Amino acid sequence: MRLSAMGDVAMTVPVLRAFVKQYPTVKLTVISRPFFKPFFDGIPNLEFFAFDEKERHKGFLGLLRLYKDVKKHKIDAFADLHNVLRSKIVSLLFALSGKKRATVDKGREGKKELTRAENKVFAPLPTMFERHSKVFEQLGFPLDLSSRSVGTTFPEKAVLSAEILEIIGNENSKLIGIAPFAQYDSKVYPLDLMQEVIAKLAENSSYKILLFGGGKKEIEILNSISEPFENVINMAGKIKFQQELQLISNLDVMLSMDSGNAHIAAMLGVKVVTLWGATHPYAGFLPFNQTLENALTSDRNQYPKLPTSVYGNKEVEGYEDAMRTILPQQVFDKVVEQLS
Repeated sequence: MRLSAMGDVAMTVPVLRAFVKQYPTVKLTVISRPFFKPFFDGIPNLEFFAFDEKERHKGFLGLLRLYKDVKKHKIDAFADLHNVLRSKIVSLLFALSGKKRATVDKGREGKKELTRAENKVFAPLPTMFERHSKVFEQLGFPLDLSSRSVGTTFPEKAVLSAEILEIIGNENSKLIGIAPFAQYDSKVYPLDLMQEVIAKLAENSSYKILLFGGGKKEIEILNSISEPFENVINMAGKIKFQQELQLISNLDVMLSMDSGNAHIAAMLGVKVVTLWGATHPYAGFLPFNQTLENALTSDRNQYPKLPTSVYGNKEVEGYEDAMRTILPQQVFDKVVEQLS
C-alpha cells in the first residue's frame, strides 16, 4: 500500500519490478490512487487495486471497507510502504486476522539530524528503495537491488503513438526531457538560469528538448521558454498522462529537480540529472539506479545549513539563492555527458 505522492509512488515501482523478477510465483496487489495505475501497467503477476478516497474508502468506515475489499484478493501478507494513519489501520486489520505485516521505516530521526541547523549529521541515509526492500525482507522475501540484478527489470521503451510523433517529429534526434518545476520553490532552479541551460542545449540541432510540467501557470511559462527555439517543445497540456510516460521512456536523458519527474524517468530506466536546492540526495531520495555524480547540489560552503529540509517545504532566510551556486555550464556539461 502506497497512496501518494507521485514521486513516492514511482519509487515503489523499481522495487516491485525486482520483486516479481526474483519471486515469479508470488502475486502482488498494489493499493494506490487510480491516477497512478499506469505506473504499474505491464508488470507481471501484479494487480492494481484503486483506492477510492472520495467515496467508498473515505474515513474510518471506508478503511474497513478497503480492508474487506482487498481481503477478497486472498492476501497472505501486507506491506505498508506508506506508514501513515490510513495504512497503519489497514495493516492492523490484516494483523488481527492473522496475516503477516511489515511497515516501512521512514528514518525520521536520521532525517531530522541531517536537516537541522545545529549539530548537523551530514551523512547519507538509506535510500527509500532500501527501506522498501527491508519491508519485503521482513515478510520473508529478501531482494537484490544491485545494478547487476535490476538491469533487466526496466520496461522496454514504449512505441510512440502517431499523436506524439506529430508533436515532436520522428527524426532521429537525441531526446532531452526537462522538468523545471517542483512542488516547493526552494527546490526549483532559478528560471533565468534554466533558460540559459535550454538555450545552450538548443544550439545543437541534433538535440530535441522536451519540456514537462502541469497547470495553467507552468504551461504559460514553458510556452514562453520554448517559443524562440525550433527544437524546444513544450509537452505540458498536450498529451495524456499515460502518453507522457510513453514519451519519457524514450528520452535519452531527463533533467529534473528533486521531484516526481525524476523518479518517473528513473523507474523507466532513463538516465536522470537532478538539481538540488534546500534538499539533498543524502536524505534517501536519489532517483533509482542513478549516481551521486549526476545529482548537482547547491554549494554547502556558501550555505552550510543545507540541506534545510527533507521535502523542500521549509524555507530558511538568506538561502533563497542557494541554487544559483549550481552554474548553468555545470548543468549543460552534465546533461551532454549523459548523451555521449
